[in-house]
Amino acid sequence: MVALPLPKLPDEISELQTLALDLRWTWNHEADDLWAMVDKTMWDRTRNPWIVLRQCSTDRFKSLAGNTQFLEKLGAVLAARKTYYETGGWFRGIPAASQVGGIAYLSMEFGLGAALPLYAGGLGILAGDFLKTASDLDVPIIGVGLLYQEGYFRQVIDNNGAQQEFYPYNEPASMPIEPVVLPDGRWLRVEIGLPGRKVSLRIWQVQVGKVKLYLLDSNDPLNNPSDRGITTKLYGGGTELRLMQEIVLGVGGWRVVEALHPDIEICHINEGHAAFAILERAYQTAQRAGLTFWEALWATRAGNVFTTHTPVSAGFDRFPPEILRKYLQPYVEDALGGRGIKMADVMALGRADANDASEPFNMAFLASRGSAVILGVSRLHGEVSRRIFQPLYLRWPSCEVPIGYVTNGVHVPTWDSPGADDLWTKSAGKGRWMHPPKAGSTDVIAATDEELWAMRGQGRMRIVQFARTLLAKKMREHGYGPEIVQRANTVLDPNILTLGFARRFTEYKRPNLLLREVERIEKLLSDESHPVQFVVAGKAHPDDFVGKGMIQEWLNLARQAKFRRRIVFLEDYDISIAQELVQGVDVWINTPRRPWEACGTSGMKVLVNGGINCSTLDGWWDEADHDGAGWAIGSGAGGAAEDVDVHDAKSLYDILENQVIPEFYDRDDSGLPRKWLARIRASMSKLTPQFGGARMLEDYIRLAYVPLAKALKIRTKANCSLARSMHEWAEGLKNRWDGLHIGEVKVVRSDAGAQIMVPVFLGEVSPEHVRVEIFADAKGEVAPEALELHREHPIAGSINGFIYAGAVPSSREASEYTVRIVPHHEAAFLPTELPLIRWQQ
Repeated sequence: MVALPLPKLPDEISELQTLALDLRWTWNHEADDLWAMVDKTMWDRTRNPWIVLRQCSTDRFKSLAGNTQFLEKLGAVLAARKTYYETGGWFRGIPAASQVGGIAYLSMEFGLGAALPLYAGGLGILAGDFLKTASDLDVPIIGVGLLYQEGYFRQVIDNNGAQQEFYPYNEPASMPIEPVVLPDGRWLRVEIGLPGRKVSLRIWQVQVGKVKLYLLDSNDPLNNPSDRGITTKLYGGGTELRLMQEIVLGVGGWRVVEALHPDIEICHINEGHAAFAILERAYQTAQRAGLTFWEALWATRAGNVFTTHTPVSAGFDRFPPEILRKYLQPYVEDALGGRGIKMADVMALGRADANDASEPFNMAFLASRGSAVILGVSRLHGEVSRRIFQPLYLRWPSCEVPIGYVTNGVHVPTWDSPGADDLWTKSAGKGRWMHPPKAGSTDVIAATDEELWAMRGQGRMRIVQFARTLLAKKMREHGYGPEIVQRANTVLDPNILTLGFARRFTEYKRPNLLLREVERIEKLLSDESHPVQFVVAGKAHPDDFVGKGMIQEWLNLARQAKFRRRIVFLEDYDISIAQELVQGVDVWINTPRRPWEACGTSGMKVLVNGGINCSTLDGWWDEADHDGAGWAIGSGAGGAAEDVDVHDAKSLYDILENQVIPEFYDRDDSGLPRKWLARIRASMSKLTPQFGGARMLEDYIRLAYVPLAKALKIRTKANCSLARSMHEWAEGLKNRWDGLHIGEVKVVRSDAGAQIMVPVFLGEVSPEHVRVEIFADAKGEVAPEALELHREHPIAGSINGFIYAGAVPSSREASEYTVRIVPHHEAAFLPTELPLIRWQQ
């Protein structure tokens, strides 16, 4: 369906359309009163300016055009918007601004707001926060994703407490999106090849402040009915539909980049779904520069960064070889085939063992092999990922598997409450989130205890009112009579300790850890002197029947008459419910089984609002300085799952009973919980800036975008001459690597210390193309260490044989070191791009 045009707006208010189509309103609320003036009923119901505008009559537009008060308000909003757009952001004032030509951020989902339901969970919310942060910091990023006709499911809880799934249609006319129109008036389309046909993809655009998000849509009348359904559901359908979606996202997505932003330098692949963009980018470069595919990959890989979000290898998208061959073969034959690559070569890029024809194709492996920088999403996840990706770096120590990390962060203005926003503005200024944090910043310290406690009271009152309203609405929809619905007005209490959690209900997240000891939770809920209440929300995957059972357990407890006022389950968890939750709860509980939570950003969102985290030591919480700012559940030690669950459940109850609840209710003569407020102050000041989106984006700029842009420029100048030579260097090493040989090591000791001497025979490999090193693994507190040995002199009578030598540090024994040979090239990312290694036998 094509979005119908709005009636022509009077000139005086024509800019309303521009405002409604700019999703900056999802985090900047200066225009909220303006939309309420247009149609308060519709605004209160939808909080969607685009729907408010589309439901407005021509007569109403004429009335607004003559309303002086409205025009003054509109003028003020437009002036503030102009200032935002015309003021150069933080990025424009740093050296990186001249070093990075632009970034394309490809993601399967984007969570920008309830008005654009193109997300399922944390990955999408993170992607949405990423674009919003880029807008505020003025970083030249574009987003590329898919326009789903249904998106992820909406949750309905039936009268038996069972989750039901529904898929409402995403009508483009009601969404704040526009077609991308070419200068000649045509709608931009890109094509991809699938078996026996071409599929046309329409391109839409979303304005996200200063950033554009482009969405590919297969629901084009030019396509056959089945192809129109490729972009039907997010994570819906079977394996073949999923593969087609990922071809659309990767191949089609990069074609959008080439069509609209050909000067983009960095391709950022947010999870492996978009990895086919690596193939298309190399193909496009090969076409322009007259390269083979492999030469082009050496050129473009320098501009690719891959962020993995998966903490277990089973979570990677894998496709059976026969299905991949069916759907990718036309693309390989029509496009890549003319550039020196065959289907078998493509299959090998997605396998740990290139020679195993039965191994499924792993999208994360393709993303890794096609990217110069690979990053996890927290410090702990970086460590886990080095183990997961170890099969791609055979014989390399896990500590040297080239995967770093950038811990996720949240776009703080999206998640702060009005009260928190006022407090932060007073303490740290209006532009506090428009730049990365300064070291040691504790701006919120300026707030008094009274101000902090008042802000928390407002937040708690807000979530109570929201929960009551939503619960009553859902009860009416389920057919309950007025007497039953009236009970919704008595649930929760704005003056008591409010614990909250919301997440995908699945086994590893352990949402029912609190229900392992029913008598203890009943005791907590029944204590009238120190009362506690829970606000819970979350969905289970449609096929996760264990997760659905967990939801039902909470509902069974919440529906007991004695607990009805103390537990509320908020149905159909989405971004709008998440915003209310994180603004209101006192404590955010998170209970994933370590190390299965790659990062987890839900707890970060409570920080700005004075919420305190109580979490297992997983994801971001493992690296947070939570001393005095929150609580850690369990010890973080491993063990059998059941034993860990028992231990963690006991730890959680002990923390609640002995620390959280007593501290919240420990009041001084003025009625203030001073220790609790000190904890709020520490959490807000230490953790909010550290886990904000501005810090995250600064890390990506420093660790990925700037070094990659520099490397890409070097490799692609002079018609990619360096990339051609690097390809030749790599092929030469691969073909001759088996000819390398390390002789017997000698240790020479003297008063100056120990020295290692070793004969190395390089066969047909130039000594300039390798490094000879000694390596010692970690030992106790001593970190692993690799030291280069120097080429001393040729070995008489040998062919390309040399003596290498080097001093052994006094901190270690010579026996701890092993000699090895690794590739060497000043311009290469190693071992990422060439993971060869030869160890002393």
